[in-house]
Amino acid sequence: MILTKISNSCVKVVQGQQKTVCALKGSSVELNCSDKKPTTSMKWYTVNRTGPVTEITAERNDKYKISEENNFNLTINELREGDDKFYCCSQKTDEPQTCRTNGTKLQVTDLQVRVFPTAEDQTVTLMCRTSCPLKSYSWFRNGKFLYDGPSPWYQELVSSDQTVKYSCGSKSYWDLRSPEVSVDSVTSTCFKVTYAKGTMCSHQKKSEDDSCSITYPREVKVQKTPSASGQVNLTCNSSCPVTDPQTVFIWYRNRKQKNKPLSKHPSSSPDILSCAVKDHENLISAEVCVEDKNCSTVNYVNRRICALQSSSINISSQYSHPDNKSKVWYKIKRGEKQEAEKLTEAERRVEFSDNKKNHHNLIIKQLKKNDSAEYIFRVQTNDEEEKEFDYPGVTLVVTDLVVKFNPSPVVTEGDRVTLTCRTICPLTHNTNYIWSLNGRPLTLTENQNKHLVLHPVSSQHAGNYSCSDKTNQNKKSTETTLTVQRISRSAPVAAGVAAVLLVIILLTLFCWIR
Repeated sequence: MILTKISNSCVKVVQGQQKTVCALKGSSVELNCSDKKPTTSMKWYTVNRTGPVTEITAERNDKYKISEENNFNLTINELREGDDKFYCCSQKTDEPQTCRTNGTKLQVTDLQVRVFPTAEDQTVTLMCRTSCPLKSYSWFRNGKFLYDGPSPWYQELVSSDQTVKYSCGSKSYWDLRSPEVSVDSVTSTCFKVTYAKGTMCSHQKKSEDDSCSITYPREVKVQKTPSASGQVNLTCNSSCPVTDPQTVFIWYRNRKQKNKPLSKHPSSSPDILSCAVKDHENLISAEVCVEDKNCSTVNYVNRRICALQSSSINISSQYSHPDNKSKVWYKIKRGEKQEAEKLTEAERRVEFSDNKKNHHNLIIKQLKKNDSAEYIFRVQTNDEEEKEFDYPGVTLVVTDLVVKFNPSPVVTEGDRVTLTCRTICPLTHNTNYIWSLNGRPLTLTENQNKHLVLHPVSSQHAGNYSCSDKTNQNKKSTETTLTVQRISRSAPVAAGVAAVLLVIILLTLFCWIR
């Protein structure tokens, strides 16, 4: 058995099964090699995805530490990208595949706040980007902790404000955070972001320790222009007239990323093409065909959806395909070792509909937390089976409603307390919330919606609070109690008595002296 310990958490791995561990760059990881009869002949080995097995030696090496007294634990300090390998513990390992199969796959990631446009013109959404999934994500605003949760998406839509800086981290690595990011401006065609430092600035030929500002387009599209000799010129155009001149676009051919730009293409090619902004792969164009005949494209109305638990959602797709092909939806969990699930209407919560030509909808009713996944639509013949899902689809995050108190659920009369109807992903700005106290709806002012501010708080505000979405009031949060403590009256009374006694004592002394 291999035990993988990260900070204060411990993950057990059964020998013979590969375990993937995601850890942050700059942190430390402890791997425990457990054996029924451990001996001094036990050794640690590492191997890349390809190549020979290498024995790890910890002598005169601050990078590794092997503790024979503590069940041959291996500690790896100051993790870097080069530590992204397989690790295994045994008396002898000659075969690389044995280490890859029975060992632990360590993935090392850094943190970066990514900014994406929304369907609403004046807002963006934030995501804590990692190369492998973490167990929890923490968010900070101007250096102050906001909250942590299981989703990498920031819980609210964000408007432009240069004075507000966001960063993200993980509960397991409190001191390791992403570089701060501010949203400087948001228009109908562009959005401008300033990064305090980090790899996002590297394309401007700056040091990773320098800040930079980048203007991104809200939309990109592939433009085809006929040329001589049976060729088509391809250009990835953006909606933003002031896009950073060094912004790099990437290309996809038949939904596979290409390392080289596709500036020209044979006009008779059956290929499907699209482009995206590098490092913002979700900012992707619609698919187009080089030749429109017999070409199967798939595009989506919305690529990111945040929905409430127990509600219903409609994931819409647009497609073009020959008549002899069928329509299939797949569900895939990124970062998890499970095959893509082919959806059918056998599950009563799932429905398919064609409301108009070349439009196909996936409807999921009574949403559950496990429905959070990526959904991919394909048009294919009955004997075709999709095997690769590198190309992005529609990301669905299912959230419940939770009431949170700031600074605390226990306050004193006269204090200020803010109640937030919290979600793990950003619902739309026009979401209206209803607040209830002890089961009765509250009448709120216009500026009280997702956040309910009580100031000054009094004993009348004490009780059980819940919140719900106005469009579906049956989906309420669980009730959470606010306790309001009375201001102690004993202290002023005692102070008054002490003052009177002091006056009496002084008068007595004065009279005695005379």
